[in-house]
Amino acid sequence: MQQENVIFVGNKPPMNYVLAAITQLNSGANKVAIKARGRAISRAVDVAEIVRRRFVPDAKIEDVKIFTEELTNEQGGKVNVSCIEIYLAR
Repeated sequence: MQQENVIFVGNKPPMNYVLAAITQLNSGANKVAIKARGRAISRAVDVAEIVRRRFVPDAKIEDVKIFTEELTNEQGGKVNVSCIEIYLAR
């Protein structure tokens, strides 16, 4: 999958990411990845569900990947962060 079909979910309102996903799907992309880490995971799930139920009813959840990334914090310590990738396809 090309990198431009990836939406990284952060702290903005969910509708910002919904609009990005709809734009990707309507501009010819047949697959879009919604990715998030940590506290943004629930927002990513909301984005996928809003896109699927309200705006693009023919979109299906093709795959969901959950995993843990090990990051280094400011103090130099290791921190485990949960991650999710939701793949929507038409």
